Amino acid sequence: MAETLSEAWRTFCAELAEAGAVLDRGPATPLDQAEGLRYLSRLTRTALNMLVDSNDPDFPRIFQLCDDKLKIGADNPDNIYQQFCVRGDRRYRLRGERGTVPYLSLGSKANRYAIDGTMASTGEIEFADVELEPDGTFEILIGREPENRNWLPLADDSTIVIIRQTFEEKAAQTPATFTVECLDGPSHPHLVTPDEIRAQLAQTAAWVKGTAQTFASWTEMFMAAPNRIFEHDQSFFQKAGGDPQIWYGHAFYNLEPGEAWELTFTPPPGTRMWNFQLDNWWMESLDHVHHRVWVNNTMVTPEQDGSVRLICADADPGYGNWLDLAGHRLGTALFRWIDAPTHPVPQCRVFRP
Repeated sequence: MAETLSEAWRTFCAELAEAGAVLDRGPATPLDQAEGLRYLSRLTRTALNMLVDSNDPDFPRIFQLCDDKLKIGADNPDNIYQQFCVRGDRRYRLRGERGTVPYLSLGSKANRYAIDGTMASTGEIEFADVELEPDGTFEILIGREPENRNWLPLADDSTIVIIRQTFEEKAAQTPATFTVECLDGPSHPHLVTPDEIRAQLAQTAAWVKGTAQTFASWTEMFMAAPNRIFEHDQSFFQKAGGDPQIWYGHAFYNLEPGEAWELTFTPPPGTRMWNFQLDNWWMESLDHVHHRVWVNNTMVTPEQDGSVRLICADADPGYGNWLDLAGHRLGTALFRWIDAPTHPVPQCRVFRP
């Protein structure tokens, strides 16, 4: 006998509940466990949006996977992350206005977070290479076959396009705007079927479990080298959805009460942008609305020799560039070089201010 839809709902809830096993991998402190449970609720919310409400590649819907509350995989406080679902055998047209955001890129990806924790690139384009109209508008064609102008490639297994907008000062810079349409799909969306919603809910539960387990594994990997930047093959991060023009230096910090964590580095000449952020154990950026938990190249005061000194502590020590631990004694962090000629690894030390 076929499963009824009420039974399908109970199956979904049971499969989603399995994601809770990841909490046993995190620290046992009340703060870290509470943040972990909240994290699972956030993953569920964004997964339902992505895989139920915004998953039709014939009628793509641009949405934000992350924002100031939805946080995944060391989300960048300087970014606006947007995406839409695609099919590898379709052709799309993306139109919009460039705005003044300093760094803007598109990447088509094969999203396999629910299967093996990867999101491999199937095509990339950065707006330094996009031909704009005199008024700042643009049109980009997206598909498997090359186009004469402004083309983002798709592959057979492409499932999403990610839009990254990286700001130096969000309040003063204008974000780009976008609209997207499928050029060779049906004229009207179809009505949902029982089999379709069953599949979407199954994908949702699998994505929540897969995403939570993937980034828990990343944190456990970084824990092997605490309080310093974890040097790793960049292809690993790019296979998980990273931008190939960004160098990612993840870290795990573990501090006793009263200890601070210092990072020092000198930006290479010709570096376009850089930033650094503090995250929790679950790789969510800390509360960047109410705390100074990140900095970028426009937010710091350099030393006399041009180097930069970042100090992560409970309170401002009065020197260097302070980042607020926001009540956390341990967690993850991420340093990014964005379109830099070289990628020096920041030097780190733990001390008492």
